Amino acid sequence: MSALKEVVVVDAVRSAIGKSGRKGMEKGGQLCQASAQELLAAVMRGLLDRVHAKAPAFDEREIEDVIVGCLSQFGEQGSNVARFASLLAGIPQEASACTVNQYCNSGLKTINFASRGLAVGDGDIVLCAGVELMSHYGMSSDIFVAFEAKYPVRFTERANEIGMDVPQGVCAEMISEEAGHTREELDRFGMWSMQKAVEAQRQGWYAENIIPYSFEYEGQSYTAETDETLRPGAVDDPEQYWEDLKKLRTPFKEDGMVSAGSSSQIVDGAAAVLLMTADKAESLGLEPLCKITGCASAGGDPVPMLLAPIPAVEKALKRAGKTIDDMDIIEPNEAFASPLLAFADHFGYAYDDPRVNPTGGAIGLGHPIGASGVLWFGEMAHHLKRTGGQAGVQMLCGGGGIGIATVVEAV
Repeated sequence: MSALKEVVVVDAVRSAIGKSGRKGMEKGGQLCQASAQELLAAVMRGLLDRVHAKAPAFDEREIEDVIVGCLSQFGEQGSNVARFASLLAGIPQEASACTVNQYCNSGLKTINFASRGLAVGDGDIVLCAGVELMSHYGMSSDIFVAFEAKYPVRFTERANEIGMDVPQGVCAEMISEEAGHTREELDRFGMWSMQKAVEAQRQGWYAENIIPYSFEYEGQSYTAETDETLRPGAVDDPEQYWEDLKKLRTPFKEDGMVSAGSSSQIVDGAAAVLLMTADKAESLGLEPLCKITGCASAGGDPVPMLLAPIPAVEKALKRAGKTIDDMDIIEPNEAFASPLLAFADHFGYAYDDPRVNPTGGAIGLGHPIGASGVLWFGEMAHHLKRTGGQAGVQMLCGGGGIGIATVVEAV
């Protein structure tokens, strides 16, 4: 068997993030009446156009596969949205396409799948992406159709302890109660996330990689090019922001700890990353952002379900020959602050370590589920290059008790 090939990240982009809510353009988020297919296609086309600008010899006919993460594969997100969006984007029909669902892990799973395929010689170029219009389809809309139709849906006894229809926030409460976290710690983390996201926007880091998306609704034209989820008050008036955070209710448990201020925002968005073998990138004269050196997935307890990134990270770091102390960026998805504090406790770093989500996270920006892994992977890759860092790790927790992690290193 021939030696494994080195896999590099060529570029990463995303859409602007829109608040969730299908209420018409006047009251809903900026993407609430968009098409998931067209939004995804626009982001993928924007990515490929950027690569063409850097490498005119880049030939899209060499794209082996288009792999897209999406949780609720329903409506226009169904029927293999990867294929229809890739064709809408003008990607040659010879490129294959598939859509992946691994809950919140879905986007990063596309990158792990692609990197492994490229490493063993299955082509030289793969486009990875993710999309989720939560305004159209709430989390797990696909399976709730079966509940509503009274079709048989079965879970293990352990999973039934809280029920699939119980919010993950209940699990977050369980984690913090067992770990001894305080409401103040969770709120502090939430405020810190928002502050970092606002600063990243003001630094222009977000704008550098946002692909504007325009569409029409009821005869009016709309363009989404700026995130609408950020709250500048966290930076401009932190004392008031803190007082407001403390007043938020805890919807998952009476007198609990988890509030909207320490939970990810429900949003709409899409993101895309282009992977190549190092040899192909070099032949095109492209300077990669980083290389992928370790990937892993892992299962864990389905109740409380949010801690499986711990074994995933341990495996990914081992495969990369690294430790958590080697990481310049630690990028856990901020589904809730609770599991992130648990990760910090387990791996022995402070939850407010400056290496943690340096450009913000899902509490500040939002969690477009199928796209999140691609979005935050791209943020990590760009920031590693921007700051001259040597290594980073991304991790996400997923429903049902699954986790995923990926380690990247500078080239």
